[in-house]
Amino acid sequence: MINPDFAKLESIVLHKIGNKLNEEGIRFSKSPFKSDEEINNLLIKYFFSSFKQSDYYNLYHDTDIKLNEIYSYVNAIFADSQELYNQSINIAKHLYEQSVHPKIKNGEIYIAFFKGCLLDGESIDAVGIFKSETRDTYLKVYPSGDGFEIDCDAGININKLDKGCLIFNTDSEKGYVVAVVDNLSKGSEAQYWIDNFLHIRTRDDEYHHTQNVLSMCKSFVVKTLPQEYEVTKADQADMLNNSLQFFKENENFSFDDFANNVMKEPQIIETFKKYKQSYENDNDMNIADGFDISEAAVKKQARAMKSIIKLDKNFHIYIHGKREMIEKGFDEISGMHFYKLFYKEEN
Repeated sequence: MINPDFAKLESIVLHKIGNKLNEEGIRFSKSPFKSDEEINNLLIKYFFSSFKQSDYYNLYHDTDIKLNEIYSYVNAIFADSQELYNQSINIAKHLYEQSVHPKIKNGEIYIAFFKGCLLDGESIDAVGIFKSETRDTYLKVYPSGDGFEIDCDAGININKLDKGCLIFNTDSEKGYVVAVVDNLSKGSEAQYWIDNFLHIRTRDDEYHHTQNVLSMCKSFVVKTLPQEYEVTKADQADMLNNSLQFFKENENFSFDDFANNVMKEPQIIETFKKYKQSYENDNDMNIADGFDISEAAVKKQARAMKSIIKLDKNFHIYIHGKREMIEKGFDEISGMHFYKLFYKEEN
């Protein structure tokens, strides 16, 4: 988790960058931006407020991490923070070279150096790269004579960061720890910030492992299980709930323990193990057999693993546990299916 409460903005450089396809060019600042403490605090709020996830990445290169442009530029800044301005020129040029999609908007690029950022409780320096592309309209009310007048102006909303990344000075040999935000781009134009400009991949940590196993489990229960076995929607909901409960009750994950406790039946366990292999191949990933469970990843995935039975357009049944308290049946007279629910009191 990223905590900006103790972060100090040491220096920042601002450039104006356009769309290369439209030959809009770059307008470079001649020196770092100078601001007072109030503006610095507003900038820290603007830059950090959108980093709410706990999933992190690493800069990488297929051949050698040192060939990743952003890694090289940031590495020079961490070695000597006085290099911020020189490297900001390189970073802006690199981003401009990737700005060739017709939907990419021009805007300001900020390159900042922070001291004392808290990453999972540890104080770490960081380099931030941010881009603002959108403008909001603001109303300005001011007194005039015996009344008031209203004017409008366009500006940047400090509660809505368009694009950004924070690169923390740790695990440099693995490509540093990187947090990313892209609140605007969708589809093919999104690749230019994450893939082409930063060139990052998901970090190999407990958050990543936890997220992968829960995603795999949901895919198995929803797609594969009903194809292989006669299971009801209530059975599927029960297995999803048990999967989530396993992660909530344990600090460490063991694939065998998980399979035995959640899948239970030997045939289903064997099918699940085979599915793991095909899931790894199809998604080009490695599902770890054991790791520390990330509480943050469990909370995030819990929202995607809600156990809901949808009945026509009339009813939704939310199942939170106790599979034995719901029964499925068929009424021959009406020719309709039904569920019978057992409960002690109505809240």
